[in-house]
Parts: sequence; C-alpha cells; structure tokens
Amino acid sequence: MTSGSFQLNGGWIEVIAGVMFSGKSEELIRRVRRSLIARKRVQVFKSHLDNRYSGVYTVGSHDGRTVEAVPVDSTEQIALRLDPMAQVIAVDEAQFLDIGIVALANSLANRGRRVILAGTDTDFRGEPFGPMPQLMCVAEVVDKLHAICVMCGAPATRNQRLIDGKPARYDSPQVMVGGAEAYEARCRNCHKILPAEESGTLPLF
Repeated sequence: MTSGSFQLNGGWIEVIAGVMFSGKSEELIRRVRRSLIARKRVQVFKSHLDNRYSGVYTVGSHDGRTVEAVPVDSTEQIALRLDPMAQVIAVDEAQFLDIGIVALANSLANRGRRVILAGTDTDFRGEPFGPMPQLMCVAEVVDKLHAICVMCGAPATRNQRLIDGKPARYDSPQVMVGGAEAYEARCRNCHKILPAEESGTLPLF
C-alpha cells in the first residue's frame, strides 16, 4: 500500500527505501512537488555527505530533477532548523543520520506532520544501514524500491561497491567519502564481497 492510495488522519511517517539507482530521490521529489501543488508548507533536508547530482543545497535525482534542501550532519541540526509552520518534512539520504532521527520523526508525526524519509536500507555488505531499519518499523507507509541488476537484469536488492574495479572487502568502511570507489546495483546472486583481511568475521557472498 503506497502513500497515495489512502488518506491518514493527523501526522504520519513514510519511508522510501531501496538500493542505489532505484529511484528513491525521484520518488521523494515527486511527493514533495505534489505537496507543494496541494499548497502545503514543505521543508526538505538532506545529508551533507551527498552532493552527487545537484549540490549541497538541493536534492537531486539521476534524471536531473531537483528541489531545494537544507544540508545537515545530524538529527540535532534538523531539530534546530525546523520550520515550525512546516506541514510536510522530507529527509533524503536518511541512512547517514544518527539514530535520533527515529525519535524526531515520531515526534513530528505525533504533532500532526507528514514526515517523508528516503534512504538506502542496506550498505555495501548487504547489511542494515544506519537508522533505516528502525524508521521502517515505526513508519505507517514503507515503499521498498528496486533497481535493475547490471549483471543479469534481475531486480537489484544490493549495493555493489567496487574499488579499482574489484569488489570491496568486508572490512572496508561502511561510508567512504571522497574515495575512488564506484557502485552498481546488483541482485543477491550477483552481489560479491571479498573476505576481510585478518578478521574472524565471515564475509557475505
């Protein structure tokens, strides 16, 4: 059931989850624009780490669409910069935020706000990413999007990190800022992780 198929009373939380290249930002932008058409007061936030397609002060999608956004590094920064009159609060790249975003989203929804959060729900290992699992649990609406596996064409549910063209090791940092890594969308069967060096942790294959 999607957010457009019914009307909730009061406030609520919507989560748009999925792998990279699955259209999460496009969907967030679409919902923001529909809210603006409906004459709602909207405020958009994004992680300061993401400036791939547009810049620091906008949310951008792969197809070139953008909306203005406030860059933040933490939940506290969102709370400090909230427009008290905003009826719709949207947050892109929520996986980079701290766990406090769960309590803030609940608080906003309890006060009658519509809260829309988009983020990658699994990291390059295929494991839960940041606060996304908790956000998906408390949300009234969850839409999990899929990309297309670049290897076999199946629905992609994993983020494949490549470093110098090879799969990343399991013990690579969860977030690599400014590195030479690249990403592909892959299905479970085509997703590869190299073993960790000098680690007893079992890699995912």
